[in-house]
Amino acid sequence: MSSPRPRLRPDVLSRDILASVVVFLVAVPLCVGIAVASGVPAELGLVTGIVGGLVVGAMPGSSLQVSGPAAGLTVLVYEAVTTHGIAALGILVLATGILQVGLGLVGFGRWFRAISTAVVHGMLAGIGLVLISSQLYAMAGASAPGSGLDNLAGLPELLTRITGAAALSSVAIGVGTIAVLILWKRLPGRLPRMLPAPLAAVVPATAAVALFDPPVATIEVRGLADSLRLTGLDDFGLLADVGLLGAVLAFTLIASAESLFSAAAVDRMHDGPRTQYNKELVAQGAGNTLCGLVGALPMTAVIVRSAANVQAGACTKASRILHGVWLLLFAALFPAVLGLIPVAALAGVLVHAGAKLIPVTAIRPLWRDHRGEAVVLVATALAIVLTDMFMGVLLGIGLAVVKTAWETSAVRLEVEERADRTTVVLSGSATFLRLPLILDTLEALPKDGPVELDLSRLRHLDHACRTALEAWSTHNGTRMTAGPEADGAPREKALAAASPDGRGPTPPGR
Repeated sequence: MSSPRPRLRPDVLSRDILASVVVFLVAVPLCVGIAVASGVPAELGLVTGIVGGLVVGAMPGSSLQVSGPAAGLTVLVYEAVTTHGIAALGILVLATGILQVGLGLVGFGRWFRAISTAVVHGMLAGIGLVLISSQLYAMAGASAPGSGLDNLAGLPELLTRITGAAALSSVAIGVGTIAVLILWKRLPGRLPRMLPAPLAAVVPATAAVALFDPPVATIEVRGLADSLRLTGLDDFGLLADVGLLGAVLAFTLIASAESLFSAAAVDRMHDGPRTQYNKELVAQGAGNTLCGLVGALPMTAVIVRSAANVQAGACTKASRILHGVWLLLFAALFPAVLGLIPVAALAGVLVHAGAKLIPVTAIRPLWRDHRGEAVVLVATALAIVLTDMFMGVLLGIGLAVVKTAWETSAVRLEVEERADRTTVVLSGSATFLRLPLILDTLEALPKDGPVELDLSRLRHLDHACRTALEAWSTHNGTRMTAGPEADGAPREKALAAASPDGRGPTPPGR
C-alpha cells in the first residue's frame, strides 16, 4: 500500500524546490538536443518541456514523473517532418493528444500495460540505433544520409571524411561530451551528485566554443515567438493523408506506451501515491493537445528526468511544476544562451542517450532464459532500423502475439501400444498451430490394428483442430473419446461424427 500524500510543509517545499532545480538543469540540454535532432527549432523543445511541467505536472495521474520531449520520439518526429513538412507537426501532435485523451477517458490506459515488454525494449533499442547512427554525423559536422539503414551503411565513409579543422573540432567536442557523461558519476565528492551529468558535459563544451571560437556549428536561435506556429482549422484537412494518419497512430502508441511504462518504473522508485494509468493517459493527451495547438514537439513521460526528480528528494507535484516555471523563465530571459551551445555537444548527449536505450546487458540472459522474447526484441529493433518506427512496432506486436499463441498451444502426445489396440493420449492445448505435429504423429501409427484417440485430458481444443481430428477418425475408423468442446459445439454431436456410421464411438471390444 502506498504511503499518504505528503502535505506541503516548509521542509517538503524546500525539497521540492531543490528537486525542481535539478530536473530543470537536466531538462535544458535534453529539450534543446531532442528538438535539434528532430529537425525543428530548438525553442520548440523548451516549449514542450514547459507544457510538460506547468500543465501535465499539475494534472492527476502520476505524482513524481516528469514529462517533456523524449529521445524515443526523435526518430519518428524527424521522419514526419521530413515527409510531411514542419507545418504538419502541429496537427500530428494535436490529433495524438486528442486520441490519448479519448483512450484515457474510456479506460484504455491500463491496457497499455499489456504490451509485451520485449516489444517495448525492442522499440527503444531500434530508436537507440537510429538515434546513434544519425547523431554520429552531427558530431562530425556532417549531414546524415536519411534512413536508419542508410545512416548505418554510411558510417565507414563518414570516418574518411573527418578531416580538416571543422570536422576534427566537432568530433573532439562530441567525444569529450560523451566521455564526461560516462565518467561524471564515477568522480569522487559531492559535485557529481549536485550537478547533473548532461549539464556538466554541455557547459564546458559551450564555454570552450565561446572562448576559443573553433569552426563548429552552434544552435540557431529564432526566438520563442518566431518558432511557434498555431494550428488552425485548415490543418485538419491534412489528416485526409493516410500516411499522416499512420504517423498519428504511431505517435499515440509509442508516446502512450513509453509514458505508462515510465510510470511503472518510477512507481518502483518511491513510496508515494501510485500512478492512476487512465488519468495519466488523459494528462499526457492534454499536454500533447496543447503542444499541437502551438506546433511544438510531442511529449511523453521521460525516465531520465523522472529518476532525477525522485533521486533529488521530490515529495509532491510541486517539483515538476516548478521545473516548468524555470524552463519558462530561461526561455523568456536567456534565449541568447542557446546560440552558444555547439551542436556536436548536444549530439554527444543524444548518442549517449541512444546507447542507454539499447539493453545490451539484458539480451544475453534473456536469450538464455526466454529465447522467444529475445527474438521478438531483436526483430523489432532490426525492423525499425530497416523500415520505420510504425512498421517495426507492428511487426514486434505481431511476433509477440504469434509467440504467445505458440507457447500457449503446447500439446503433448503419448502413444500407448497394447495387445488389442494403440491409444494416443493428447494433453495440453490443441490448436491449429499444432496440427502438423498431431497429424504427422497419427499418420505414423501402424495401420494393422485399431486406434483409440483420447482427448479427455486436453484443456483446450479449437474448432480447426477438432474438425481435422474428426475427419481423420472418420477416415480411419478410429474411436475418439470425449474432449473439451470446440467453439460451443455440442459434445454429443462431435462424438457421433467420430465414427463411420455417425452413431457415436464404437464400444470397446466390438
